[in-house]
Amino acid sequence: MADNQQPQFALQRIYIKDASFEAPNSPQAFTKEWKPEIKLDLNSGARKLDDNHYEVSVKVTVTATNDGETAFLVELVQAGLFAMVNIPEQQLKPMLGAMCPNILFPYLRESIDSLVVKGGFPALMLAPINFDALFQQRMQQEAQQAQAEPAEQETTH
Repeated sequence: MADNQQPQFALQRIYIKDASFEAPNSPQAFTKEWKPEIKLDLNSGARKLDDNHYEVSVKVTVTATNDGETAFLVELVQAGLFAMVNIPEQQLKPMLGAMCPNILFPYLRESIDSLVVKGGFPALMLAPINFDALFQQRMQQEAQQAQAEPAEQETTH
């Protein structure tokens, strides 16, 4: 019965948790030459639902300005329900912080593109994002903050 202790990972569902599209300056935005400036904000997060299930989400906000005016604003939260059983603690964080967002991103990318096109604008294919590198960067920042905090506490005494 040692098989019951095997680590198990399964994607159970991918879904859009929240979506918003705004084109505040349409139809005037369509009459101007299209040379947009694109601003992208991205966040990911995870929450434990029970002993074996986690919800991982990737939130993106895309703001396109053209000729100094907002052409469109898209906000989307792409989420997934993941089953994780017997995953060692040291592997859990990278799975939730990098591997799962990597799985969700192509779906988020397609949904953003679809909303933008349905809004009357040219297709917007987001560039791939390296969630592994972002996760490593976040872990380094957390480690640096953890090291800095005891030093700050010592100086306040």
